[in-house]
Amino acid sequence: MNNRFLPFVALAVALGIFFGYVNPTWSGSIADARAAIVSYNQALAAAQAFAEHEKELAADRDAMDPEHLERLALLLPNSVNNIGQVIDLNALAARSGLKVSSIDVAPGQVAAVSAEAAQTGAPPEQSIDFSFVATGTYESLKTLLQGIEKSARLLDVQELSIQGSDTGVYTYRMRIRLYWLR
Repeated sequence: MNNRFLPFVALAVALGIFFGYVNPTWSGSIADARAAIVSYNQALAAAQAFAEHEKELAADRDAMDPEHLERLALLLPNSVNNIGQVIDLNALAARSGLKVSSIDVAPGQVAAVSAEAAQTGAPPEQSIDFSFVATGTYESLKTLLQGIEKSARLLDVQELSIQGSDTGVYTYRMRIRLYWLR
């Protein structure tokens, strides 16, 4: 009699092991591990594609004229040097014949990334505003604005107000925005 029930008991034990341990393990932690492996493989493929694209861009950069790269780095640098820029603005104003009485530095807003820039991976730029008060003649102001226009740095005149006088020496309040890549 034992010989007849032994296969049924073995089958019941096998089904119990399958439904009690193997199936939950297979559909639980093993399925999670497989999903994680698929996710990691996708991330690895994306990283490899990025590395290839980075190599292509580095090769393109290396093929460029170093003088042009230096000019581009000067136009839109990777960081801002507040003290150096204040000194440069003060020197430009002095060469123009303006006397600067105060300079204030205020961080600007991070520029919004356009959809096109987001697709190409272009980094957003940041800005900083320099506000200053200077006195001098109108010709001095024109010379300063021409110097800003011809500057190797990317500068925008955001605001300009002029306080008149009868002597021909005016007080100028100006806000200039400087950009850099972050």
